[in-house]
Amino acid sequence: MTIGRKDTIDFPDFQIHDLDAKVDTGAYTSSLHCSRIKKEREGAKEVLTFYLSGHSLHEKKARKFSTTDFIQKNIKSSNGQIENRYVIRTHVTLFGRTFKAEFSLADRSSMKNPVLLGRKLLAGRYIVDVTKKDLSKKLKNQTS
Repeated sequence: MTIGRKDTIDFPDFQIHDLDAKVDTGAYTSSLHCSRIKKEREGAKEVLTFYLSGHSLHEKKARKFSTTDFIQKNIKSSNGQIENRYVIRTHVTLFGRTFKAEFSLADRSSMKNPVLLGRKLLAGRYIVDVTKKDLSKKLKNQTS
């Protein structure tokens, strides 16, 4: 399946749809914009809480989410710095297919898109054609 340089993605676990996503074959790990990331202990479990804004980077109504499916990992940021980030595993939907993928949680407020799709998510699923965009979004609009 071919994906363009930009598209939209759904996060069904968070009931968030049509988030703008940039395809970045230079990035290994995918990234999701969020704020107020905090690890808490609930009884014997560690829970990661964070706020997602919805489909726009600067949407005012951010909602709180939590997960126990996370790890911490060193990630090289866009400026080349190594950052220790939380990485969550969650379901995503692209081209009508839903699968589990990893996303590092980061403040992407200075970026154009709240989601970055890296090689780990793309590999074995998509071929990137940088001359195209919104292929999944167009397919979704045709079937709805």
